[in-house]
Amino acid sequence: MSFRKAICLLVTVFSAITVSAQLKWKNVDSLYQPLPLSVHIYFTDDKPDTAAFKAYYLIADLKDKSLAFTVDTTLNRRLTPQQFSERNKKAIAVVNCTFFSFATNRNLNVVVRNNKLVSFAPSTVENKGKDTLTYRHYFSSAFGIDKKRNAEIAWLYADSSMRVPLATQCCPIVIKDSTARPGKKYLLKDEYVHTMRLDGKLGFFKKWKMQTAVGGGPVLVQNGEIVITNNEELKFSGKAINDKHPRTAMGYTNDDKLIILVVEGRNKSAAGATLTQEAQILKDLGCVEALNLDGGGSSCMVVNGKETIKVSDATGQRPVPAVFMIMKK
Repeated sequence: MSFRKAICLLVTVFSAITVSAQLKWKNVDSLYQPLPLSVHIYFTDDKPDTAAFKAYYLIADLKDKSLAFTVDTTLNRRLTPQQFSERNKKAIAVVNCTFFSFATNRNLNVVVRNNKLVSFAPSTVENKGKDTLTYRHYFSSAFGIDKKRNAEIAWLYADSSMRVPLATQCCPIVIKDSTARPGKKYLLKDEYVHTMRLDGKLGFFKKWKMQTAVGGGPVLVQNGEIVITNNEELKFSGKAINDKHPRTAMGYTNDDKLIILVVEGRNKSAAGATLTQEAQILKDLGCVEALNLDGGGSSCMVVNGKETIKVSDATGQRPVPAVFMIMKK
């Protein structure tokens, strides 16, 4: 082996060790009481690299029937997570979720509340320049919980004409054509979808009947492995995957535990996380699937009325049109 190849190999191995090294977490339940026995809060300022780092995660038992996992939304306006917490008196935890439009104050991802689709997701982008008569079709991901309290992450097609979104378990590729909206041919033919998931199962679109769901993207973890679909979902594509920002994410474990992660960033005491670092944290926490949600200035989790991470906007918590909540029944 040449000296250059040996150095490259050592760098690769060292990078892999650095990325995969698990963080040390401290239980901070005492700071956010009262909490149910099935809900816990953890904090770390351990560093995944050389930069300052702070993060919290909440873990809750999806099968605890004394808890309700739901969402709250607004119409053509936005509220801060704190305001959502105050108007939902039984809220244990409130966290930002969907991406949204500052111009319209509306969600840009799917939101399902009480088994009803209350927000839709765009799946078409108009091309520019010489390709102005063509379109790109993509599908955003979402985190859902069904009536049996089973969690699932899928890629969705949902527009205003639909009562129930269509979902696939493997990420569809982006295609370009001259049709303004994807039709049934796109949704049903497997050549438009990656034919195989990591676990070897085929992926096709089917009705996605969830009790509660929130959209975001990209997917970070599939089948317990880091697989980030930022390019397929047209989110943070290319080199942007390595940018550090405040982050919000959700995942679930094999033993039916919900994990909500918030990473502080954009200040001297916390630089934020890349998508890869975020994915690694969730994998290390045991997530079999995990999803990135809106981050940056929107990242915020309130537990029993108290903030966890320090939000990055100088004006305080950013108003958002939707939040995911854990409620006392």
